[in-house]
Amino acid sequence: MSATHEVLNQPPPLRGRNLFDDDAALGEGLAREGAGWARDRLRAEGPFWGGDPVEWGFAANEHPPVLHTHDRYGNRRDELEFHPAWHELMRAGVEHELHALPWRSDRSGAHVARAAAYVCAIQAEAGFACPITMTFAAVPALQSEPGLAAEWVPRLTATTYDPSLAPAGEKKSALCGMAMTEKQGGSDVRANTTRALPADDGWWQLTGHKWFCSAPMCDLFLVLAQTDDGLTCFALPRVLPDGERNAGFQLQRLKDKLGNRSNASSEVELGGALARMVGEPGRGVPTIIEMVNHTRLDCVIGAAGGMRAAVAGATWHAAHRSAFGERLIDQPLMVNVLADLAIESEAATAVALRLARAYDESANDPDADAFKRLATAVAKYHVCKRVPGHAYEALECLGGNGYVEASGMPRLYREAPLASIWEGSGNVMALDVLRALVRTPQALDAFLAEVDEAAGADHRLDAFVAATRGELTDPEAQEPRARRIVERMALCLQGSLLVRHAPPAVADAFCAARLAGDAGLNYGTLPPGVDAKAIVERHAPPA
Repeated sequence: MSATHEVLNQPPPLRGRNLFDDDAALGEGLAREGAGWARDRLRAEGPFWGGDPVEWGFAANEHPPVLHTHDRYGNRRDELEFHPAWHELMRAGVEHELHALPWRSDRSGAHVARAAAYVCAIQAEAGFACPITMTFAAVPALQSEPGLAAEWVPRLTATTYDPSLAPAGEKKSALCGMAMTEKQGGSDVRANTTRALPADDGWWQLTGHKWFCSAPMCDLFLVLAQTDDGLTCFALPRVLPDGERNAGFQLQRLKDKLGNRSNASSEVELGGALARMVGEPGRGVPTIIEMVNHTRLDCVIGAAGGMRAAVAGATWHAAHRSAFGERLIDQPLMVNVLADLAIESEAATAVALRLARAYDESANDPDADAFKRLATAVAKYHVCKRVPGHAYEALECLGGNGYVEASGMPRLYREAPLASIWEGSGNVMALDVLRALVRTPQALDAFLAEVDEAAGADHRLDAFVAATRGELTDPEAQEPRARRIVERMALCLQGSLLVRHAPPAVADAFCAARLAGDAGLNYGTLPPGVDAKAIVERHAPPA
């Protein structure tokens, strides 16, 4: 039989790329923010993350984790079964130090180097980044308790991946999860009802129900529970020092989530689970906030990585597909859409790397620490809020092909809301910014000092910054407008970074569309005069 057609006008697979070399904004930011020493390392890792891990990501999502609560005889088992592709992703993340580089390296700029690597890795699959991030973020929280830090930090920062639940003496590496959220409280963790009672030898027994336990296959969890002194932080191991399972830790069910499906999230019943106190009694929130802030940092970095993947997918498709007699990427309206997506991606990358530098500098620089405190919340709110619309518009660039699972675009779209919800949804972050403005005025000074580095370079940015300063003068009336205020602060920071460091075409388009209001509500409404073609050429993977 004769074939009815031959395949025409379809792009080749977007595979085998160097995800670092393809991204000019990422490479420039790496050097600018103090991690130029890591360029060779990232250039070597870029082809890896653009290769097999992409296929592992598809497989891990097609075969999500399975919970086994009991064995065939009715005994508690509380174990998760993952597809081999998941373990390959986890092994790669650990071996590439995505969970530990700043804690293992004494080089300046280690947070920036890790952020750039994370942007590349998360383009292959976002699900495995959850346990990677929490393991990374747990280290500064545990360091408040020297005994626990000595026991756990060497294992949490090891570069060997071991998914077994073996005793500490047999297992030299570990991963860490978190269980804060309860069904009656959500973000209001002070409403938690899980109770902790003292046991023997410094141990506590925890009883309660956690509505979200992230990455329940981990070896250790940071958990909040009430003591007589108030809400307190605890470290709960899956396996006790004597090698026995922590029998009071029982998995109830896995969450059926919108995205992040390759990763497991669960409900867990704590029935006298044994744990050790972290930090001071009654100071659970201040203790665990270090983990929360480092997780929020990764929300911003991960959002930037997701945007980069979306731009790469959309520009690649447009460069290889024709309609009405010419390639999509040569048609002015499509170029406008792609350029608009690209400047959003570059702005997110610039903020993520600048924020990472603040984490590098904060231990020795009070101004950097103050900037970090405020800028993390500002960036977490705005950058993560921009991802869902960005992912949708990139998907639409592929038309019906983008709606098909094999394109990878539906997975990007499902993943897009997570970073905004995780570790503080929109209102929580906006109110966190307002609290920081009241409690730590030096944080605003440090934030505005960074913005003012671009003063005089673009009149649109100057006017926008001046108007934003005016929004900050009436604290009593700020709460109903908190989202708008934080959005403006984020745009000030992004505009300042792009005006100083991005090519003129990118900076001009951002200021025209985001600061001067000369654009519509949707992507693809950049005003006349911007050099959209130059922006797309900068961001498109080599054809």
